[in-house]
Amino acid sequence: MKNERNALNGPDLSGDRSILTKRTKNMKKAIYALILPLVVVSGLVFANREIKKETSKKSTPNIVSTPGRNAGFKQWEATLEDIKFKQWQASPAGLKVLASAAKIRKPTSTSANMEAVITSLSLPAGSRLGFGVMARINGEDYILSFGLEKSNEFQQLHSLKVNDKIIIRSHFVSYAPKYSYAIVAGDYIEREGKVIYKRAPRTGGC
Repeated sequence: MKNERNALNGPDLSGDRSILTKRTKNMKKAIYALILPLVVVSGLVFANREIKKETSKKSTPNIVSTPGRNAGFKQWEATLEDIKFKQWQASPAGLKVLASAAKIRKPTSTSANMEAVITSLSLPAGSRLGFGVMARINGEDYILSFGLEKSNEFQQLHSLKVNDKIIIRSHFVSYAPKYSYAIVAGDYIEREGKVIYKRAPRTGGC
């Protein structure tokens, strides 16, 4: 009788279903096991790229534009020149020149007459002051500079000789590390009571 019921109800599939469910679960686990490493690897690759980008941005120095670079260089150059100039001022050579310039500061500030003697008809080698001569004023040697020669402006000055006694008027005395003497701007030269040079007044200035 039991056999007949079994035959009528058909075969018992509960065992097969259990096996199929187990197989499906195993397949899902296998798929997850395969996919998970791929996801992890992809994440690591992406993260590595982002880190490299950030590192590259940080390590790449800011490139200053050409105008900015030039301005920075000029500023550095000006600072360097200023340092060199101050060092020269404190040196024995610089102190000597400053002292000689101080001796004639008052007469140059008022364009007063100064007695001088010509000691050389040429300036020190390498000078870039235009036409000039060397002169001694109150026992100190100076560069007497007239600037760039134009036409026959300095014609009578070329007649000066060593040991000539002259009267100088100047409005300006300067100095530079390149020169071992203070520089007197020649505005007026008189020899034996005769004016041989007088600087023309500036025009168009303030």
